[in-house]
Parts: sequence; structure tokens; C-alpha cells
Amino acid sequence: MKSLSVRGVRIDRMSNTPVVTLREEDAPRRQFEIFIGGPEAAAIKTALDDEQTPRPLTHDLFVLALERIFVVVVRVVITHVSSGTYYADIVLRHETDDEVTVSARPSDAIAIALRASCPIYAQDDLLDLVGEAIEEEEAVNTTEILDEFRDFIENISPEDFGA
Repeated sequence: MKSLSVRGVRIDRMSNTPVVTLREEDAPRRQFEIFIGGPEAAAIKTALDDEQTPRPLTHDLFVLALERIFVVVVRVVITHVSSGTYYADIVLRHETDDEVTVSARPSDAIAIALRASCPIYAQDDLLDLVGEAIEEEEAVNTTEILDEFRDFIENISPEDFGA
């Protein structure tokens, strides 16, 4: 497994859909993107910006509930992709018990990992398949990404999520 960092959330211009960008921490620093939903994009962005809400949002509530029953989020692992759909595991541990793995959507797992301050990993096979090494100068302009995301959030409506 390789350690990942969450590089940001942006709107894909072609599909007008949010994507989260993940990058390998160590060389060759491969990067890949996962299409995610609007609410999950907002949850990840809120955590990345260390914003506080007056009341806990869903991912905050999940982590707080786990803490209350003495369960620790150990790590999140982006495991594989199948037919364009990514899969992830959340690894939990109750005090000194064995680890328990829960399957999750990567977007939810990432939002939880950011709130629980736990590491995010990707399986080596997955990075070999989807990871692209990028040069630092090719990195996406953060300001542009933030502007696109703000525009998306400001213009989203309940109808965008279907029935």
C-alpha cells in the first residue's frame, strides 16, 4: 500500500461533476481522480479547509459516534476500481480488539479519514493501473479549483440530485 494525500476537490469541466484528487506521498507521486457526488465534495472540502459547522454533519457525526463507543478509525484504503467505480475500505479498531474492515464509497471514506485524522492509502495495483506521475509544474492551479468549486456549490439545487 502507498500513502496518499488529498490534493483537493474540483469540478470536472467536461461532465460538470465534482472530483477528488489523490496523490501518492512518495515518489513517483502518482495522482488520480475519483468522480464523487456534490454532498461528499462539500464534506471533503469542509474538512480540507478545517471549517467548523454549528452542528455535526453526517461524516462528523459518524466519527463522533465512533469515538463515543471507543472505536478508532485506523486507516482508509482505496482498494480497486471496477467498471469505472472505485471501492474503499475503512479499517476500524475497538480499543485492543482486532481490526474490522467496512466497505465504503471512497468519497465517504475520505471525508471520514479527514475528520478522524487517519492515513489514506491506495493498493499498489490500483496506483499502477490509474496513477499518473505528474511534474510539479503541471499541478492544477489551486485558486482555479477553488473558484470552480465555489461556483458549483453556489449554483447547486435539490433538483441536481434527482428524485
